[in-house]
Amino acid sequence: MAKLNIEIGALQLANPVMTASGTFGYGTEYQDFIDLSKLGAAIVKGTTIKPREGNPYPRMAETPSGMLNAVGLQNKGAEYFVRNIYPTVRTLGCPAIVNVSGSTIEDYIAAAEIIDTLHDIPAIELNISCPNVKQGGMAFGVKPESAEAVVSAVRKVYHKTLIVKLSPNVTDITEIARAAEHAGADAVSLITTLLGMAIDAETRKPVLSTVTGGLSGPAVKPIALRMVWQTAKAVNIPIIGIGGICSATDAIEFLLAGATAVEIGTANFIDPSVTMKVIDGINDYLDRHGFKSVTDIIGGLIS
Repeated sequence: MAKLNIEIGALQLANPVMTASGTFGYGTEYQDFIDLSKLGAAIVKGTTIKPREGNPYPRMAETPSGMLNAVGLQNKGAEYFVRNIYPTVRTLGCPAIVNVSGSTIEDYIAAAEIIDTLHDIPAIELNISCPNVKQGGMAFGVKPESAEAVVSAVRKVYHKTLIVKLSPNVTDITEIARAAEHAGADAVSLITTLLGMAIDAETRKPVLSTVTGGLSGPAVKPIALRMVWQTAKAVNIPIIGIGGICSATDAIEFLLAGATAVEIGTANFIDPSVTMKVIDGINDYLDRHGFKSVTDIIGGLIS
C-alpha cells in the first residue's frame, strides 16, 4: 500500500480525506456507517461564540446535480460545545477540527480563544464567509483587507493549526488566499458554497425562506477545481480542496490540481460511507500508477 499520510501545519493526518463542516454533524451521527478512526480528520459543524437559532424553514432544497442550503449556522454556542460536545468529539478516533464563525472580529476572537484551550482539538477552520455586521453585512472573505484583518486577529490568540475557509463569491480568490497567508494562516480550504436560488414555478415563490442559499454538490466541482488550481499557484501554504467530491476520482483531481487534502461534504448525505470509499480509491489509484506516496501526486497536473 502507498503512504497516505500528509501534513497541514502542525497536523499529522493519516490520509488526506476529511469531512466538510455542516455535512457531518459532530461525527457521532456517522458511527453506525463508518469507522471514524480511518478518517484523515472530521471537521464538525460551525460554532459561534453565542447560540444561533438558524434561519426559518424551509432552508434546504435539492437542485440539479446539487443542493441549496440556508441553515444559518444553527448551533448552541462555544460554551455549550465545551461542556457537552467536546467530551464526545475528543474521542472520535480521528482529529476533530472545529469550524469557527462570527459576525464581528470580536466574535471570532472570543470563539477561537475558547477552542484554543481544548487540548484535543488540534486545529480550527475559520469560516470567513460570514457577514460582517459592522460593515453592513458584507462577508469578511470578499475583500483582501477584511479577510486579512480577521485572520490576523485570530492568529494572535489561536496557537494551533489555523485553516481559513475561502468563499468562491469573489472576483479573484487568489487575492483572498494571499491575504490569509500573509495574516498567518497555516492552510486555506476552498471552496465554500456558491450563492444560488431556486423558485417554485407553480407557487411563484422562492423555495428557500431566505430566497438565496449556498449551492453545493457535483454542480460546483468544475468551479472549485479551477479555484484550487489557481490558488495553488498563488500561495505557499497547503490547500484543502472542497466542492462536489463524490468519488476517489474526484478527490484525485483536486490533489493533481494542487490540493494537499480534500473535504467531502454533500456526498455524505447521499452515501454515508463515501469517505471510506474515497480513501480506498486513492490508495488503489496510487498502487495502479506506481506512486509510493500520496504526496507524489499533489500538484501533479500535466499541462
